[in-house]
Amino acid sequence: MNAPRILSSDIVAMLPPGEGNPRNSEGDFAVLKDGRILFAYSRYVGDSGHDDAPCNVAALVSSDGGRSFQPLPFFLAEAAEHNTLNIMSVSLCRLDNGELCLFYLCKQGPQSEMYLKRCTDETSVAFGAPELIVPQKKDIYYVINNCRVCKLPDGSLLLPLARHKIVKKADGKRSGVYFGNCCFFKGDPDGRNWRQVSGTVNMYMPAHSGTGLQEPGAVPLPDGRIYGYFRTDRGFQFESFSSDGGAGWTRPVPSRFSSPDSPMLIRQNPYSGLYYAVWNPVPNYNGRLGREKRWIHAGRTPFVLAQSDNGLDFSEYAVLEDLPDHGYCYPAMLFLSETELLLAYCCGGAEDGTCLSRTGIRRITLQPDGEK
Repeated sequence: MNAPRILSSDIVAMLPPGEGNPRNSEGDFAVLKDGRILFAYSRYVGDSGHDDAPCNVAALVSSDGGRSFQPLPFFLAEAAEHNTLNIMSVSLCRLDNGELCLFYLCKQGPQSEMYLKRCTDETSVAFGAPELIVPQKKDIYYVINNCRVCKLPDGSLLLPLARHKIVKKADGKRSGVYFGNCCFFKGDPDGRNWRQVSGTVNMYMPAHSGTGLQEPGAVPLPDGRIYGYFRTDRGFQFESFSSDGGAGWTRPVPSRFSSPDSPMLIRQNPYSGLYYAVWNPVPNYNGRLGREKRWIHAGRTPFVLAQSDNGLDFSEYAVLEDLPDHGYCYPAMLFLSETELLLAYCCGGAEDGTCLSRTGIRRITLQPDGEK
């Protein structure tokens, strides 16, 4: 299959940091019942953009098919609802019963848990009370990315979660969360009855890694299996397969996606059936980061798009972004037609302090597959 040919590619919204708003990052899209497009994202408040700093879920709305966006004057979810400082890593998913659900990670002290909210009024974009779906687990810190809720063909929902053991100092305070493995939670088509369905999924030859498996994703394949992929520090995304709806997984091994320590996203276009992957293809080889400050871009450039008709055999890639002093990561995709795509991602540079501080939305038109 040929690389995607991009006919047009335009930035239609930009969320730079500012005073009292040090970071705008990780988000996801949904189409409201009246045709408007909703983009929910992590909006930090105060003076710190650290992952645990004060953060709520804010949103933009487009009324013209994703050609422009306007901010909503209220938060969709607030950390204060949970008596905490930080909620982030947003996913949006429309259930088979028509309900639109907002998913997010909630930081509770040294641990974390996951919630969903159901949209009660799509005209005013109002969401109801939080529902706990992944509770805290002692000495475990869960991580889930934005745009990560995986809807399976039977309507059930699969959540790919990284599990990090909490490392404590001698005084009992947390010193960090380090080496990761993964697990999968599943919910019924109505977004209820959540339970862990998999055992712990571990990296192949973990002694050669400093991070383990991080920030997993999952996508259903045409043959009925589920493809799982994982961020690592081994120069590649790792991959795994499930043949039983997410309960059992093959041992994760290196995939064909070369990559730095950065997340990937794979999504299927429901209009064309094609799969699209977005990621950073250049790993952090020895000496690469010496040319730039790692804390700005973390090696997350260039940023590319590839396509596949089966979710496994991907084409050569098309470059979306390649500034050497910027980083591009934590993407979200929304397909508007066979050839039109909205892509949101972090895109900060030196002027922002870090790649995570700024998020943009790009509207892309692709050449129909098979046309010259």
